[in-house]
Amino acid sequence: MKLLIYALLLIKNSLEETNEILAGCDTSDKNLQIIAIDKIGAIVGNFEGDLIADKAKAIEFAKEIEVLSNQFTLLPVRFGSLMVSTEAILDLLNKNSKEIQNNLLHVENRYEFGLKVMCDSSALKSSLVENSGLVVNSSHAKNLENPNSVYRNWLEDKLKEHRLEELVLNYVDTVIKEITEAIEILGATAKFKKMVSEKTIIDAVFLLAKDQKNEMVDTIIQFQKKYINLMFILTGPWPPYNFVELTLK
Repeated sequence: MKLLIYALLLIKNSLEETNEILAGCDTSDKNLQIIAIDKIGAIVGNFEGDLIADKAKAIEFAKEIEVLSNQFTLLPVRFGSLMVSTEAILDLLNKNSKEIQNNLLHVENRYEFGLKVMCDSSALKSSLVENSGLVVNSSHAKNLENPNSVYRNWLEDKLKEHRLEELVLNYVDTVIKEITEAIEILGATAKFKKMVSEKTIIDAVFLLAKDQKNEMVDTIIQFQKKYINLMFILTGPWPPYNFVELTLK
């Protein structure tokens, strides 16, 4: 029988008390237990058979971590992290104790939130063009007998496309800057990706103190009111999946 690791956790009480808390929130049939050294440990469950990494099992695994995160400060572990024995897990904890503890202290009493900012790409571009005065749909007098004229028209079209892309990127950068300034007031840490797709112009995650949840929601509501041509979708709170800076030895 192997051991499936669910998460690494910070142990604040005795190991016996911590295991009692774990027993009260274990919704699986895996007989979850904590293997620990000092103030850090691993939440593990028994695992038999072959690992099948299908979507249903991954969702079940994520739900269990979400329940555990409401009780413990933890670092979620990727689904499928199997160890052959208790001794192997103790060895892993010993080799990485400093890094694990530093990461746990970084996320202690914090939640992760996700934010997607979406738009109607065509409508947004039209609005930006209108406000900037950029002409992007001018027609060219076609002169097929003059190669220079055709080439010049092509260059003009490419230049207009480039200017339109710059308008969109500058707009997105402005929104990101305003979001960053607002969430810094809340003491949050942020990671941004921009232009993820034509419709999703911002994909962000935030690490935020648990007692700032309502303030975060209110902040995003204010952005939605200001940017009526965008859609702000806030999700969470989640375990801190995107703020684990740890490579296990």
